[in-house]
Amino acid sequence: MKALVLALMVGFGSAATANASCPALLDQSFRPLAQKEAVRLCDRFAGQVLLVVNTASKCGFTPQYEGLEALQQRYAEQGFAVVGFPSNDFGEQEPGSETEIAEFCTLTYGVKFPMFEKTVVRGEGVHPFYRALAEAGGGEPRWNFHKYLIDRDGKVLGGYGSRVKPDAPELTEAIEAALKTPAPASKG
Repeated sequence: MKALVLALMVGFGSAATANASCPALLDQSFRPLAQKEAVRLCDRFAGQVLLVVNTASKCGFTPQYEGLEALQQRYAEQGFAVVGFPSNDFGEQEPGSETEIAEFCTLTYGVKFPMFEKTVVRGEGVHPFYRALAEAGGGEPRWNFHKYLIDRDGKVLGGYGSRVKPDAPELTEAIEAALKTPAPASKG
């Protein structure tokens, strides 16, 4: 019985430590695309370099999915993740259900990087996560496939407009520079 109590206390202590070390920006929960259970960004991505992208399936920039997946494959082992948020905010170019979006991304572009629930990324009803991204210096998205680069400490390094392709030197160089910074030491 004492062992069980001790194990529970250690488990709760770890959770408290994780909460204390979670950057405010990543202390958000979202459902993975077409799933029911929300996950906390911190729990999944703490200490990683992230490229957050608002996506759409029926946009002229939709072929960027291919380049985004290539970035994911190229840098994942170094602590990098592309994180997609489908949005219907621009020209209603993401009208499908989450299941339809997931199937489209997987079957058409081979997307394996994490995708989350449809999200309002600008204007009235903007999700607090996207408001924080814009206020932290990444600017509000002007269209689909706006990208935010976030460092290992949860700070926004910059925003990249839709016309900046995933393989653009300005973006890949910024990702590589961010990856050179060591992951934050775990507190506890």
